Amino acid sequence: MENTSIRLAAFDCLTAFGDVGETYRALCEGKRAVELRPVLGSRGGDLAPLALCAGRSLDETAPPQWIGYVKRLARTIPSADWGSPRRPVFVTSSNFGVGSLYAYRQTRDASHLAFGTPSNCIEWLSAQLDWGPNVTTFSHACVSAHLGLMQGTRLLRENLADEVLVFSFDFLSPFVAGGFNALKILNSDFPAPYEDRPTGSIALGDGLAYAVLSRDRGDFEISGQTLHNEMYHFTANQSDGLGFSACIRTVKTAAAGKRVWLKGHGTGTLDAGRLESKALCDAFPDSPLVAWKGSLGHTLGSCGLVELAIAARAIAAGTTPGTIGSSSGGFSENVAFSAFPNRDFDGAVCTSNAFGGAHAALLLTRA
Repeated sequence: MENTSIRLAAFDCLTAFGDVGETYRALCEGKRAVELRPVLGSRGGDLAPLALCAGRSLDETAPPQWIGYVKRLARTIPSADWGSPRRPVFVTSSNFGVGSLYAYRQTRDASHLAFGTPSNCIEWLSAQLDWGPNVTTFSHACVSAHLGLMQGTRLLRENLADEVLVFSFDFLSPFVAGGFNALKILNSDFPAPYEDRPTGSIALGDGLAYAVLSRDRGDFEISGQTLHNEMYHFTANQSDGLGFSACIRTVKTAAAGKRVWLKGHGTGTLDAGRLESKALCDAFPDSPLVAWKGSLGHTLGSCGLVELAIAARAIAAGTTPGTIGSSSGGFSENVAFSAFPNRDFDGAVCTSNAFGGAHAALLLTRA
């Protein structure tokens, strides 16, 4: 079943703007969700651009306050016996309950420990959402969601599952925001993805999303999925950009003869932004390139699924939001700073990149 079509049967996301519809409209209007907040929450710290779900505090509670947002999104998932042998769940994240571990270290309140490791966190979450035991977790920084999508695709093509739920969530905490601030890539400046400027910066944001994958239903098809890891450095990429180019080859082949637009990773860092935009624009020289993290912030391990949901909504609506937070003077002439009509395009190439030279990409088209 290698050539089986993998469909996106259902999808949604939740960001600081709201669900996928609210997020998509805000991006088309050029709005920015990130705002300057203390990176350590109530404990203060440097101000940095963060985007939190409406009404949420950066400080952790026990049980975590983010469960309400997870349940809100989960209510939109089509009903099924998720977590059963034929309908597995893949949960992807880079944070899981790490904020609860930080809260325990600060308060010594042992109640935080029930949510503070990936295994404890997902066991509790599965019970909250009434999932069965067939739940697997993936965590590899910013390509985590792509790993879940890839594994779900494999099970469907081998007829080891009837449908697959990929669920991803990342919520900010003082530990996460403070860690990126310590690296100085999260600073008081707002990100400008793909803009050629003296200093780079990123923003961080809450983000959660899901995708139901199927073989036989859904308006969108996912193909050309690919993963590549340079294994070069703890944080940096090879300076020649070969990691980006190697990852995109499979998707370029899948997109042969199609006109596509590019949803890049686009965090706002300089070296990675140059390398990514060059690799994408060399492979697809006539394709406009956009990134949305200048508005939503970087939703970390969930960004691949959050932005996939927005890309699918953009294809359905006929307009692609532009690269928010940036202006003229991009690393490439392909960078689209404003929204543009996409009905003449066949689909979108969606990419994500992670610390250490991990890369992921896929092609999203109408089924």
